Amino acid sequence: MRDVTAVSVRVPAKVNLQLAVGPLRDDGYHDLVNVFHAVSLFDEVRAVPAARLEITVEAAPYSRVSVEGVPTGADNLAARAATLVAARLGVAPAVALRIRKAIPVAGGMAGGSADAAAALVACARLWDDRENPVLSRDDLLELGADLGSDVPFALLGGTAIGVGRGERLTPALARGTFHWVFATAGGGLSTPAVYAECDRIRAAEGRAPARPRVSEDLMAALATGDAKGLGEALDNDLQPAALALRPSLRRTIAAGRDLGALGALVSGSGPTCAFLAANDEHAAELAADLDGAGVAASIVRASGPVPGATLL
Repeated sequence: MRDVTAVSVRVPAKVNLQLAVGPLRDDGYHDLVNVFHAVSLFDEVRAVPAARLEITVEAAPYSRVSVEGVPTGADNLAARAATLVAARLGVAPAVALRIRKAIPVAGGMAGGSADAAAALVACARLWDDRENPVLSRDDLLELGADLGSDVPFALLGGTAIGVGRGERLTPALARGTFHWVFATAGGGLSTPAVYAECDRIRAAEGRAPARPRVSEDLMAALATGDAKGLGEALDNDLQPAALALRPSLRRTIAAGRDLGALGALVSGSGPTCAFLAANDEHAAELAADLDGAGVAASIVRASGPVPGATLL
């Protein structure tokens, strides 16, 4: 029975609490240990039946996100997600996907992957039989992994350890709520370019990357809700490459540390910088101070962990 005429899904951004990058594999990817943490910056995707596949993208009215450059054709990751779901269900991908963004674009917070995850959930709800569904949660995770390494986590949410390319996930215990301030930069950074720069730096230094391992200190801090310990354990192997490609981020990271952040790092492949605060009041003070320092295009606050892609 398919009686759904429109579906809306909310999906969160992520920050990488640890991103350990191992050797380059034969398939062109790196082995990773990726500790994902979903935070309360959300995109919304609304799926409505249409004559053909259509994509529209707009900034959420309460956000300062620029959607310039976000594709609205078949190369949009959400469009690819809709096409995959349609193929599995044997239906035409006749849907209008209306994407409203509050996650920074090309900012290392997996906004495109989040939209793909939302599209998977929305289109499955729109087209699948509600009484005898074809697609299970595991099926959606599998389709998500086909789309990109960050998509499965956007479906799962919370806090999780990703291995392989980051797509094989194990939920991680995280007690309490952690408070974050994010400093966005004008313009994005290419994820492939950042990984290539990471490889170049390691080769120039004569360093062979070790097999990545999850940080025991980080996991202990998450499990006990220890914000100070978590801040000290934050780590991103891609950060030197991101800083080399965008040297202005050094000033942003330094400003956050000088202003009292418990921890600071580039989120994912950047260029968004993430700062951990002790509590909500500290986050508000840190956000105001960073905004006054003029070291970023915009400053936003969020907390985590939060659930993954959720039907509204």
